Amino acid sequence: MSDRRKILEKYEANKEEIDKKIAENIEKYRKGDLKLTLKSADGKALSGAKVELVQKTHEFRFGANIFMLDELETPEKNEAYKKTFAELFNMATLPFYWNTLEPERNKPRYAKDSRKIYRRPAPDLCIEFCEQNGIEPREHALAYDAFFPAWLKSMSVEETKKEIERRFSEIAERYADKIPTIEVTNEMEWGNGTTSFYNEPDFIEWCFKTAEKYFPNNKLGINEWMGLCWEDRCRATDKYYSYIEANMLKGARIDAIGMQYHLFFKREDEYSSTRRLLDPDELYRHMDLYSNFGRPLQITEVTVPSYSWEDEDEQIQADVIEMLYSIWFSHPSVEQIIYWNVVDGYAHVWDPDPEKIKATQGNMTLGENYYHGGLLRFDMTPKPAYYRIKELFHKRWHTEQSLVSDENGCIAARGFFGDYELTVSVDGKVCKKELTVKSGADNEFTFEI
Repeated sequence: MSDRRKILEKYEANKEEIDKKIAENIEKYRKGDLKLTLKSADGKALSGAKVELVQKTHEFRFGANIFMLDELETPEKNEAYKKTFAELFNMATLPFYWNTLEPERNKPRYAKDSRKIYRRPAPDLCIEFCEQNGIEPREHALAYDAFFPAWLKSMSVEETKKEIERRFSEIAERYADKIPTIEVTNEMEWGNGTTSFYNEPDFIEWCFKTAEKYFPNNKLGINEWMGLCWEDRCRATDKYYSYIEANMLKGARIDAIGMQYHLFFKREDEYSSTRRLLDPDELYRHMDLYSNFGRPLQITEVTVPSYSWEDEDEQIQADVIEMLYSIWFSHPSVEQIIYWNVVDGYAHVWDPDPEKIKATQGNMTLGENYYHGGLLRFDMTPKPAYYRIKELFHKRWHTEQSLVSDENGCIAARGFFGDYELTVSVDGKVCKKELTVKSGADNEFTFEI
């Protein structure tokens, strides 16, 4: 074991037991039984029909932020970004940071041809990409005071509320029917607040109740940074747990609980800083705690560094991601996992050699201490971590079966929740059907062939 590989010691010391728990939970919580009945046009059972059952999509959502859509330096890199994103993910987090979505009051940047701002592609551009590629968009930072526009600063609390409500109304009118998950508040600990309203005791309550008014049919999420989600004492008196509970008691409709997971540590601090964060037992304990609210958990922002492009470092990044994703996927309350920055060079994580980074990036001006946190290298070639996530969701956690109907025209099967395509061959005929295996449903289907 190399010195760096020690970060996985708590998993590897109990690997057999943990892997068994993961496998049993995935089988129990991520898959369901289904029954197919095949009949002819005159209602007769079709026995001996051959059926190929192939999963096309997952009910579970896994994705990344899409902040670099058409933001890279060359057309070739932009096309590679789109291709690798669409081939892997079924969800994308869209940037709705108010300071860059409406840098000038009453001049929002919704349209796809809006003036470009780095790492903040216009929502319409992102929506178009998602619709073209069967990707579910996810809204990020509806009421994130740390990124409120400067023109709000001089306003009173009541004036600020009016402007926030206008923002909610505009976004809802344009996107409520396109974006199922709306992240209402985010990272409530940072700074003193751009606005005076941020420091008022009803900020979260008011934002959620106002969001419910404009997004009555959307899932309203709350989001918080890693330290509160995974590094607190894991008690009901922890800060994040307490403020979720308090606002729910005041009537805030919090539908989903966001839990960030960024390993933003210098390489020399990685081992000491991740003892709890890379402890499988601790991860399960924290998810169990927040499951007490009876709301789904969303792993909203994930960064795992490779620190270099050396083979061993990239393999360790992939191994850490596999462990984390397997644990999260195995927990019944988790419904989404969102990796954060897809490409190295645009992903925030400590790197020990800023001069090397500057040389690699040429004339680009990025934070000199941040680099190797992505799934693709700076030249857009996929790292092992990219292929590992792809192998998990597109192969290991994926159902493909060849089946034959019995004398009653019935087929019993079990598969991961999601959309499927059936290819039925019987009496020289071949036809295709579609079905969706849903969690919590009876999943019984009858098809006339």
